Amino acid sequence: MSIKSDNRHLYLQVIDRLKQDIEAGVYKEKEKLPSEFDLAKQLGVSRATLREALRILEEENVIIRRHGVGTFVNARPLFTSGIEQLNSVTDMITQAGMKPGTIFLRSSKQTPTEEDIRRFKCSPSEEIVVMERVRTANGEPVVYCIDKVPSHILPETFSHEEESIFNILDGAAHKRITYAIAQIEPIGYHEKISPILECEPETALLVLKQMHFDEMDEPVLFSVNYFKADKFSFHVLRKRI
Repeated sequence: MSIKSDNRHLYLQVIDRLKQDIEAGVYKEKEKLPSEFDLAKQLGVSRATLREALRILEEENVIIRRHGVGTFVNARPLFTSGIEQLNSVTDMITQAGMKPGTIFLRSSKQTPTEEDIRRFKCSPSEEIVVMERVRTANGEPVVYCIDKVPSHILPETFSHEEESIFNILDGAAHKRITYAIAQIEPIGYHEKISPILECEPETALLVLKQMHFDEMDEPVLFSVNYFKADKFSFHVLRKRI
């Protein structure tokens, strides 16, 4: 089972070998890997080399190390999307062949914060509608959503039953979102949100903050979505210019 040496650093060869073994089903999702001693012996490398490979695999979210327990193969993300593609959560779940659902938590009108005034270019007297929902895939909670919209954009009669906020804005407000400015960052366990999403203590969250604009470049929606990092994967296409 030892790796065949080539011109690359040994830890890179170990990374490739472990990825191949995971892909081939030698190690299955959520399965515990052999101990460092046994795995290093099987691969014919030092434990220092193995540790460097495992460190990088953990950074790439391929494995997860639980202190005092062992190293496990991470579950593959169910949902993947290019960050340059402006898809709703509903679309992402549907494209994965799963049924989207919504658990409505609350909706309220609030006085805008200084950040809201800056984002929406609104007056301090303009109320902001804040909606909090949990999005589900085949009944499993996967995303915690906080959406903010200036109150003048939404009619009083809009329905909270509509799953896609994009559809609410399209249909009830006649505002078509055409682009967004996004920021994404990983965070660890969240005291409030992680239990709602039924996360394991070691499961990280991906926070996607987006300011959405319509065809007239008017800011119409600010959203903060907390994705379970073991369920979602985002990528970006970069071009040389």
